Amino acid sequence: MERGGRRLLLLLLLAAAAAAQYEEYSFRGFPRSELVPLQSAYAAALEQYEGERWKESARGLEASLRLHRLLRDSEAHCHRECAGGGAQPAAAQEEEEDGEEWGRELQLFGHVLQRAACLRSCKRGLPVFQLRYPPAETLRAFQRRAPYQYLHYALFKANKVEKAVSAAHTFLQKNPKHEMTLKYLNYYRTMLDVDEYLVDLEAQPYETAFVRSVKLYNSGDFRSSIADMEHALAEYYKAYENCLAGCEGAYELREFKDFYPAIADHFVDVLQCKVDCEADLTPNVGGYFVEKFVATMYHYLQFAYYKLNDVKNAVQSVSSYMLFDPADEVMQQNLVYYRFYRERWHLEDDDFSPRLEALQYHNQTAVQKKLLDFAKQYLQADDEMELAEGTEPDGRHLPADSEFEGQGDYEEGFFAEWWQEPKSKGDKADQERIR
Repeated sequence: MERGGRRLLLLLLLAAAAAAQYEEYSFRGFPRSELVPLQSAYAAALEQYEGERWKESARGLEASLRLHRLLRDSEAHCHRECAGGGAQPAAAQEEEEDGEEWGRELQLFGHVLQRAACLRSCKRGLPVFQLRYPPAETLRAFQRRAPYQYLHYALFKANKVEKAVSAAHTFLQKNPKHEMTLKYLNYYRTMLDVDEYLVDLEAQPYETAFVRSVKLYNSGDFRSSIADMEHALAEYYKAYENCLAGCEGAYELREFKDFYPAIADHFVDVLQCKVDCEADLTPNVGGYFVEKFVATMYHYLQFAYYKLNDVKNAVQSVSSYMLFDPADEVMQQNLVYYRFYRERWHLEDDDFSPRLEALQYHNQTAVQKKLLDFAKQYLQADDEMELAEGTEPDGRHLPADSEFEGQGDYEEGFFAEWWQEPKSKGDKADQERIR
């Protein structure tokens, strides 16, 4: 009875949340009345779902999504506050020039202690970190957008079909081949014109800017396309840093080990999360993930800059692209072409260098992958080689297939008419004209 009373109190708190999960969201002004542990809020919403209390479940799921965003934004805030600044501890400074192994080790752990002290101070001032931290399994569920699979059906049963469409579409952006949700969305199509409600509720700024830039590129407005693509790049790198920050949250101690193996186990878990950021941030356009997304942005930029006769920026974009796909023969030919006519365009050697942010991102992701490969090969036991994979939502009380018989297959064509890559990856089509 006591447990049921706590559940009821928690659900009453969640019921006061705003109707749409992010319409009233504010990182700095998050209502204290909604501050409950994420795991508790999510479990309560799923309990309501099992009881077929659809309106209460939908409100609880939306409140859980806001709590997850608050946790993610708070992690990113402290990551930015503590990134690379501050004075080095005096004990480590004394040994900075020492070539001995113990001196280098103290220097390394000096940085770790400094970062830990900064993060502890930052998190002490943020309310979300005063709550019980959610388990890794729950965080993975939110990363897979699993709550949206429950949310869209709860909204449908609550007679909020328009919002159900947006929730289903949001889930499909991460899980584009999930047959049951595709079938649900196709069923919603028989009830209303869904196109205006196909909104990704978790879309990040770089995704919107990228889509807009490609549309402008295809229309021949290269100047505006460049502005949006540069904005998309900057926003992507911000999102990547935020993703890395989210990987440095609390972790569960699974077993007791010696000092170095324990540190290595924790570091490998964090490293796996950071390596996954690249894939997690890859946008879904028209039901397909954009392969080599960062390279693709530089691909568009080099051609658009060339069209505007801004050859220096075009060359730097080519060189940046080549970091990620050095075997691309067309881009190799473009570089040869630019070098051949370098005097005409007054190009210096430095102009053929990749852009700094591209070089940093490439080097960082490459080193992370090498370290993770090393860890998998030499540090993990045989029964640990397979990394834990998240399970799909269990589909409790979701509609049966028979409810959708005869509705046909859903076809994802949201961006099909405009999505296309440049017909050439550089200036090959224009070379004869320039000569």
